[in-house]
Amino acid sequence: MSPAPPPDPEVVVSTTGLTRRFGPKTAVDTVDLTITRGEIFGFLGPNGSGKTTMMRMLTGLLIPSEGRARVLGVDLPGKPEPLKQKIGYMTQSFSHYRDLTVTENLDFAARIYGLPRRRRKARIETLLQRYDLEAQAHQIAGSMSGGQRQKLALAAAVLHEPQLLFLDEPTSAVDPETRRQFWARLFDLVDGGTTIIVSTHFMDEAERCHRIAILETGIKRIEGAPPDLMAGLKANVIEVTGDQLRHAKEVLDADAAVLSSAQIGARLRVLVRKDQADPETHVAALLHDAGPVTCHRTRANLEDVFVAATGGGAKRPAEAAA
Repeated sequence: MSPAPPPDPEVVVSTTGLTRRFGPKTAVDTVDLTITRGEIFGFLGPNGSGKTTMMRMLTGLLIPSEGRARVLGVDLPGKPEPLKQKIGYMTQSFSHYRDLTVTENLDFAARIYGLPRRRRKARIETLLQRYDLEAQAHQIAGSMSGGQRQKLALAAAVLHEPQLLFLDEPTSAVDPETRRQFWARLFDLVDGGTTIIVSTHFMDEAERCHRIAILETGIKRIEGAPPDLMAGLKANVIEVTGDQLRHAKEVLDADAAVLSSAQIGARLRVLVRKDQADPETHVAALLHDAGPVTCHRTRANLEDVFVAATGGGAKRPAEAAA
């Protein structure tokens, strides 16, 4: 019997059949993943889809019910202690002490990671400058804005220069401009060699990832690079404009060839099965009694992929988003 091949040094995370149950509820269901060095990998899904549970298992905070994972060369389940100095974890609630100043929070985090005094001081000064927190260095964290607290939480998570950074819905409480600036900082980290795993329910945020996995009720429905997933959608996207859109939606939703329809402002966005030869003509024919309408084909976006892959497209065939 030949020996097993050596681990691929470019693979940062790999899982096989990773499963977690809480009593009768299966939060994560037999998920297989491979995440490579230097990429931003996103878990996209609604609340309750298993995103946070996946992260907690990959950080060693939660023991899988079944299956295995290997994270930065550490086998899980097992002893996760070797991971502590290699990973950073930024939770949804921005983990810091609200009654301490910014500098005190960072100093406390650096001591937890065991940074020696000289390195601790240098890293805090560097991060205050890098994340535009110098003016808030002596400000009580609880008095800061959401965007400032987000920067503090990120600075604390990367103090020890982790190889792998976990971000659990890190921008859910900030405005779009702050979110954009935050992602610029993430790509700076990637350029420096950090691998990032992020969970989100924002489509525009998921599109920024190098690759994503869409989760629904703990099941990995689809995985890939966002452009590839959009290009490979096995459905046609038709936009409909007209005066009776609510009635038009009812008509469309009753048709077997229509996977889903959603009103977006003054138009309907309709997913039609790929095997429908002329989707525009088909949709127009369905709506002949719905008043004047116009129908035209348009490019798929990530929300279309998400709808086709999850319960949002309840009538979808199993392969619709593949």
